[in-house]
Amino acid sequence: MSDKKVSKPCHRCKNRSASVPTDATKIHYEEFWLYRHCSSVQQRDRQAQKAGQLFSGLLAMNVVFLGSAFISSMIFNNVAITLADVWILLSILKVLCLFWIIYYLLGTSRQPHAVLYRDSHAGAIWIRGSVLLFGSCSILLNVFQIGYNTILVHCKSKVEILYPSIGILFICTQAYFLWHHCKDCIQVQHNFTRCGLMVTIATNLLLWLLAVTNDTLHMEIESQMREHKIARLEEAPGNETTTLCTCPNMTICKVFQKGYILLYPFSTEYCLVCSSVLYVMWKNVGRRISHHHIPNNKRKFKLQGVVFGPLLGTIAVIIGACVFMMYQIQATSLVPSHQVIVIYYSYYIVLLPLMSVVAVIGTIIHALEKKELDTLKNPTRSLDVVLLMAAALGQIGMSYFSIVALVATDPRDPLNSLSLSYSVLLIFQNITQNVFVIDGLHRRHVAAAAEAKHAGHSGQNTVAAEMPGEEETTLNINQEHSQTPPAKEEDTKEEQNREAYSQRRMSMLELGQEIRKASLSYIHTYSHLSWKRRALREISFFLVLCNIILWVMPTFGAHPIFENGMERSFYGYSTWFAIVNFGLPLGVFYHMHSVGGLLEVYVTA
Repeated sequence: MSDKKVSKPCHRCKNRSASVPTDATKIHYEEFWLYRHCSSVQQRDRQAQKAGQLFSGLLAMNVVFLGSAFISSMIFNNVAITLADVWILLSILKVLCLFWIIYYLLGTSRQPHAVLYRDSHAGAIWIRGSVLLFGSCSILLNVFQIGYNTILVHCKSKVEILYPSIGILFICTQAYFLWHHCKDCIQVQHNFTRCGLMVTIATNLLLWLLAVTNDTLHMEIESQMREHKIARLEEAPGNETTTLCTCPNMTICKVFQKGYILLYPFSTEYCLVCSSVLYVMWKNVGRRISHHHIPNNKRKFKLQGVVFGPLLGTIAVIIGACVFMMYQIQATSLVPSHQVIVIYYSYYIVLLPLMSVVAVIGTIIHALEKKELDTLKNPTRSLDVVLLMAAALGQIGMSYFSIVALVATDPRDPLNSLSLSYSVLLIFQNITQNVFVIDGLHRRHVAAAAEAKHAGHSGQNTVAAEMPGEEETTLNINQEHSQTPPAKEEDTKEEQNREAYSQRRMSMLELGQEIRKASLSYIHTYSHLSWKRRALREISFFLVLCNIILWVMPTFGAHPIFENGMERSFYGYSTWFAIVNFGLPLGVFYHMHSVGGLLEVYVTA
């Protein structure tokens, strides 16, 4: 009887569910075995993913600490730990990374169902282009270093030739790997792939740290060249200067030295860019992307809807290039003047407020736009935000140190007041630009394909409506040719000349039509965009060009914040050099990374 009592309600519930329409909100999915099984599997996968990320992160942290201890020991005690010892450690790490990258290319990525998903947000074209550009410059840097050490092989160790050779292989392999596989969401060998990626990230960070701490190399080369010039001018007849390592061919050595100085900043940028791309790959290991995360239309960069931004930005770039050349000419002279430093600071004092005001206007326009925030999980965008905020700390930190030194000494001095204004404006510009870029990156992209298509159709209709004369002319010419009577044999040449003339006339008319169509289409597209989108595109393009010139000037050696002498005398040479040596590379990376973020804002506007 008890079994019947238990079976009857179940039977009634079964009949009731068959007769009554099911309501999804009233169904308790937790009671189903399949749901519980899938939930437990997903929970175990998440736990395994967290454990793998934790283990690989701890591995990278230990590698970074070991390399940092070696580099710091070399700085503080270069007798016990030499630069050659650091090079040997980094060469071992490079070889390990090479073996893993080759295994990934030939083994892991070729397994069945290895790459089921690809992150469309990762590996933007400007990121991969930066990897190729900076990688090529880093290869040339190593070539110059090998050539210079080969000439001085009689006083150089074999490690100084072997280390850049391994570096060339590492750069080439890593650049190929990132170009083809930066979008991969690998689904096999999760832990091994995470560990390989983290060791590669740690190696790039150590290479960046070594490049930052050894940034004095090109300064030493320049000081040696200046001392050589002074010694040659002051050298008395019959006196000979002897050095321990003399270059047999000074012309070739100068070429290698100049090439090394010119290409040295690109190696630091290459390490930081590769580390950011590898971090996104590490976050995408085992990631499964739903169809909501895959965009239907790929956004392309088109120079449409901008007029004033490129114009003002080009003016800023030209003026900045002139100021930079003046500064470099004066800085390379034996007695640099303070006038060029004043011109340098004046250029920044004019440009930085303009960039800040423009960024504030762009942020206000973002607030006025009725766009929803994009809350989808996106490791690339999260990393972009973190890198922008972290890289800005370099310039902001240097500026605050400079402000304290200038206010505490003599802020009324003309040069000090310019430097103080420069530091304050630089802080404000970094903050406002970060707010504008980060706000633009988090805005949901409104699919403008239908709008552009509508604009194109209306533009074609406008063009067709405004140019009936040319079409009628072309039709009349064709009709005249079809209605001409057959020519006689003696009039063949005249007929051919007329045909050639008519063909040239038709080609000129077609060319004029194409030019007029293109111009009218651009004008119509510009007028079709809303004023908010036009303003955002103008602002983004202007800031892109400004950040490019602000990236070029410190990258190639314009460092007045170190060469004016005030902060150096306040903090001491070693302390201020450490501050500048840490902040300047981050500032250079900040401007380069801001260009990518601003281009993203321009495309999505």
